[in-house]
Amino acid sequence: MGNVRTEKIKRIARELIRRYPNKFTTNFEENKKILSSIAIVPSSRLRNSVAGYITRLMVISQEQSKESLSSTPKEK
Repeated sequence: MGNVRTEKIKRIARELIRRYPNKFTTNFEENKKILSSIAIVPSSRLRNSVAGYITRLMVISQEQSKESLSSTPKEK
């Protein structure tokens, strides 16, 4: 089973990715530091949850971009 995240976590993460699309990576520790520098997060638990969800979204995004590149037909 996976982690269940509240709508609040998802909304915050999606908004931060929309505002800062090139800042976040697929590394959780880096995302925690970036999140601390760009947003005021009231608790470390909330920060970690948001950073974890951002990391997951970035991994999914990266996998989708790899699939789209590999599925394009090559010209001869």
